[in-house]
Order: sequence, then structure tokens, then C-alpha cells
Amino acid sequence: MLPSRCGSSTLSALAGVFVPVSLSVACGPAPVSTVAGPPTLALPPKPTICRALGATEDLAAALSTAVHGEAICLGPGTWSGQFRIPDGVTLWGVRESILKTSGQGTTVTLGSGSQILGVSVDGSGGRFDVLDAAIKVGGVGAAVVGTEVRRSVFGILVEKASQVTIRGNHVVGIGGEALGLRGDGIRLWETQHSTVEENWVEAARDTVVWYSSDNVVERNQVDHGRYGMHLMYSHRNRVADNRFLHNEVGIFAMYSRELTLERNVMEHAHGAAGMGIGAKESAKLVVRDNLIADNTLGIFLDNSPLEEKDTNVFERNSVVFCDVGVGFLASQAGNRFHRNAFRENNAVVRVDGGGDALGTEWTENYWTNYVGYDLDRDGFGDVPFELRDLGDAMEAKVPLLGFLRGTPALALVTVAGEAVPLLAPKTVLRDPRPLLHPEAPGAQHAH
Repeated sequence: MLPSRCGSSTLSALAGVFVPVSLSVACGPAPVSTVAGPPTLALPPKPTICRALGATEDLAAALSTAVHGEAICLGPGTWSGQFRIPDGVTLWGVRESILKTSGQGTTVTLGSGSQILGVSVDGSGGRFDVLDAAIKVGGVGAAVVGTEVRRSVFGILVEKASQVTIRGNHVVGIGGEALGLRGDGIRLWETQHSTVEENWVEAARDTVVWYSSDNVVERNQVDHGRYGMHLMYSHRNRVADNRFLHNEVGIFAMYSRELTLERNVMEHAHGAAGMGIGAKESAKLVVRDNLIADNTLGIFLDNSPLEEKDTNVFERNSVVFCDVGVGFLASQAGNRFHRNAFRENNAVVRVDGGGDALGTEWTENYWTNYVGYDLDRDGFGDVPFELRDLGDAMEAKVPLLGFLRGTPALALVTVAGEAVPLLAPKTVLRDPRPLLHPEAPGAQHAH
């Protein structure tokens, strides 16, 4: 559970019950993260009819003679080498059925309609330039279900494929402090109409969806990596009910359109690059019911949308305990923020370069630092919320001032901007009808 910060910021948390005579001050409880652990990794059912293979038998030879529709079942044991599962062939095993790398290349390759179920794959070759992987998938209709993947450069690599299922796998990357020198845990490249669900990826570099459209990514957990989900030139994908924890970035979309990002949890993205959700030159995004908590930057927008006719919608998200709630790279238009809750962020909105967010539509959002009243008791403030903060404005122009955030010096700058009209900064944003009580984000129901 995230701790409450009410004790340290009560003066800026005017969000309680508003009456004509007096104003009550309340932060309310901190939002609850429902991260209860990674997805359960169950062993897939054993095929009804299959050819049993013992630990001393040659798996590569057995696979080379297997025919479409056949299944090979493994018991406990270790098989070393490089294995290709022919089209339409199923390889099933228990967790103690270990396919071990020969030290070179990709360990297991799947074709159209082939399946690998339940086994463990230990390692791959060590070359990044040729994408050595534990499991490589191509063709149409292949499936990787319930496998354990460890110590490989790339975990599960899907290339030029469609209708692929990647479900219930545990991928552990090579780890190490240098995130960029790890391989990707799960990577989709030129892949369409496929499903990535209920996987747990940890200590890898990125989970990647590049040049891949019309896919579904649901109910996964990605932790302690670089990008929890990196989409590039990928359109009409749905990313829902996932948990991205302790990554440098939760979800980042580049040059992509018509993405739906909903009911995801993005927590603990720290450091200079820490970010919950980011978008660069991406349009027609629907971002709703997400929990974005305890990140350096909650939401970041860089030329998104790129074209004036396009719009991005951010709705019913909860952005809490971030250093900056929403960051813009220069002033941008075409984004709509509706019914979001911005709670206990050090800075609500920052526009780099000294611009403003007046071109963005802000409607019926909840703001911790709103000071107003509700005479008609309809749940909305009777006066608009307008953001003016001299400290934030100076920091946007001179980022090095961020080192002074939280100190008396920068706090006094903010007070001076409120007290001395000549120092008052320009308005950064305006919400004409602020919500007085935060709505619970749908992300709290994820898992």
C-alpha cells in the first residue's frame, strides 16, 4: 500500500466537504495498489495422445521425424542442443523438462501451428546482433504456453508472425546494472493479431511491440526492467490490466495510433528517466482507468498528437505521488483530460520550455491543491481551477532548479508568486469545473 502524505501537505489538499460558511481540509486515504503478486504460472494440460520421450533419447531426432498433429511429451531431464519444432507439432513437458542451450544461436524455434508447453528453456547463444533467443516464433498460429525461460539474451522472440499466443510464461532476463546490455524479455516484431497474456517478465531489458498492429497485451507483470512496454510504429493494439513495477518507464508509445491503454498499474518508475506513461508523436490514444503512482513523471507527452485533427483522451486515471503529474515538451494541443485524479504530486503539470497547457482540454478533474467551494453541492467546484506556480514555471525554464524542489528556497518562490502581483506567473492550465472528490480508478480492480 502506498503511504499517505497528508501529514506533510495538508495545506495544499483542500478537497473535502465544502459548505457555504466553512471549508474543511482533507487529503483522504492514499490510493491502494492491488499488486498482490505476479500471475500464477500453471502447467498446461498434457495432450491426450502423445509420444513419450525419455531423458536419454534424442529430442532433436524425434522432432525431425514428427508429423503435423503429433505431440511429444517429456518427463524430467535435460536435453542440450538447438531444437526446431515442425509446423503443427506440439512439445509438452513438466517444469523439470529442461531444454538447455548448446551455447550458440537460438535454443528453440517454432513454426506455423507448433506449440511448446510447460517446459523450461535454459539459455541461448550470446549474440545480440543476430538476436539469439531462448524461444523464437514465426509463422501463423504458434503458441508458447506455461514455459520457464532463463539466462537467455532474448527471452521469447516473435517475428513476422500472426495469430500467435504467448500465455502464462515466466521470463527471467540476464539482469545486471546496465539495462541496455540486457536482451528483451518478450519481443514482437512485424506481428499481427496475436495475444500476449498472463506472463511474468523480470530483470530483462524491454517488452517490445514494434511494427506490430492489432495485438492484445493483457494481465502481464513486467518488473525491474527498462521499458515495461515499448510500442513503436504499432497501431490498434490494446494494453490492459497489466502491472509495470520498478521499471524505468511503464508504457511508452512512439509513432503509433489508435492504442487503448486501460486498467494498467504503473508504479515506482524512479530516476531521471522515470515515467509512468509516455507518448511521442502518437495519436488517437485512449488512456483510461490506469493507476500511475510514485513515478518521477506520471504522464509525458512529446508532440502527441502530431496532427491538429487528432486527439488523445486521458480519462479516469489516477496520478498520485509523482514528482510531476503531467509533463509536456513545449505547449501542445489535441489532448483531453477528463475525470482524472491528480493527488499529492509535487508538481501538477510542467511544460518544458516555459510554455503552457492551455491548449489542452481539462474537464472535471480532481486536483489536490484546488481551493474553492461548492455552494450548490453538485460535487463540482463553483470556481475554476487555475494553475499558476512561479516555482514550477522557473523550473520548467531552468531544469537544474529541480534540485531545489522541496527546499524552503523554492517554496518561498512559490509563495512570492502568490503574494506579489508583479511576480505572478502566467496561467498554465484551467479546468472550468473541477471535481471535488476523486473517483477510484479502474486500475485498482486489475488482478
